[in-house]
Amino acid sequence: MARTGSRYQCTACGAVQAKWAGRCPDCGAWNTLEESTPPAGPARGSWTGVQASQPVLLATVASEQDTRSPSGLKELDRVLGGGIVPGAVVLLGGDPGVGKSTLLLQMLARAGDSGLYVSGEESPAQTAMRARRLGLPLEALKLLPETRVETILATLAASRPRIAVIDSIQTLYTEALQSAPGSVSQVRECAAQLVRHAKTHHTALFLVGHVTKEGALAGPRVLEHMVDTVLYFEGDTGGRYRLLRAVKNRFGAVNELGVFAMLETGLRGVGNPSAIFLSGRGTPVPGSVVTVTREGTRQLLVEIQALVDETHLGNPRRVAVGLETNRLSMLLAVLHRHGGIPTHDQDVFLNVVGGVRITETAADLPQLLAVWSSLRNRPLPQGLVAFGEVGLSGEVRPVPAGQERLAEAAKHGFRTALVPGANAPRRPVQGLEVVTATRLDEALATLRELPEGN
Repeated sequence: MARTGSRYQCTACGAVQAKWAGRCPDCGAWNTLEESTPPAGPARGSWTGVQASQPVLLATVASEQDTRSPSGLKELDRVLGGGIVPGAVVLLGGDPGVGKSTLLLQMLARAGDSGLYVSGEESPAQTAMRARRLGLPLEALKLLPETRVETILATLAASRPRIAVIDSIQTLYTEALQSAPGSVSQVRECAAQLVRHAKTHHTALFLVGHVTKEGALAGPRVLEHMVDTVLYFEGDTGGRYRLLRAVKNRFGAVNELGVFAMLETGLRGVGNPSAIFLSGRGTPVPGSVVTVTREGTRQLLVEIQALVDETHLGNPRRVAVGLETNRLSMLLAVLHRHGGIPTHDQDVFLNVVGGVRITETAADLPQLLAVWSSLRNRPLPQGLVAFGEVGLSGEVRPVPAGQERLAEAAKHGFRTALVPGANAPRRPVQGLEVVTATRLDEALATLRELPEGN
């Protein structure tokens, strides 16, 4: 038998330590090590008496790529990679009140009697009240108010639903463990049993997960590795629009983006988000530039705004909302060195309109153009769109999918595009004049030649 005794397990990452410490050596969290007693079991590495399994030839395994079923929400299908795959396990996270339960309840209402909603946080009366407020049909919705995972598994095995929603994974517990619901061991064990059931019974499973103050999914990090897809529901709870982003997907592209509008009747997919993000643009103003960013397979036109003002502090401020602050500081140094425009005595503020977060380097050139426009107090042409990566030596590098970005800009009525030289279109884009630049100083010289705010 294995040696038993006290051990200390981190409630943040699940790592086990032999002795207590104020800080977890694995994840760095403070005051998260709690004492626990490991269950008695066979010695590690013991395989005596275990029956061997028969390997399977991969060529004999039937492909399931054509068995996707629509969820009834086009934006959700886009993020999932084309639809719901039988046996797939999806983890959905987001801030409280952002609309996770509303989204999944609408999906189950469109699934008919082949779905099951397991509620561990709300009573049946609360769930029914929400469904009536959204105008959903109550006749086909099946609800199970339960938090014991053994009961949930027995119900799933008996009813065999095509889609099941667990709201939320942090409220479940198993009687095999003595720890409280929401602990690392409970979340990991409950999720493992649910995932095993989904794979063997081909039930598509949606798990709702809580998030921490930093915006990451609460619970052990291994939870994200156990599931097939990890989705984040983003957006201001006081705003109208929500963004559904895939950060892991075994059945589709990652970084895919879905856009929803929160209405009184629930969430509605936005088929043309570029028009939404550009709807508030009026007359040209200094510091405003439109760029084309790529989210998965979708091209989005978003507006980047910059405000450059004289600083009264020893260290000028660099604030970027929706962009990387460290990269902004690097780009400002490139602007000084290779563009001849210093900003060491200026506060620089950047913002992406609409709450979109841009992580790709295609926004480098638009950021510098917006800073130049605000610093010179010169509005850029209203029909101008720009994208491109800027290197440390001042070169303007190409970005992927340049032809698709130009086509999206032309579709929304833009007349001029400033792009890297290597992204020059192979064939002319109707209604769009493409101006190329290979270095930052060339791009700035092009701006000076363009008419101001036409």
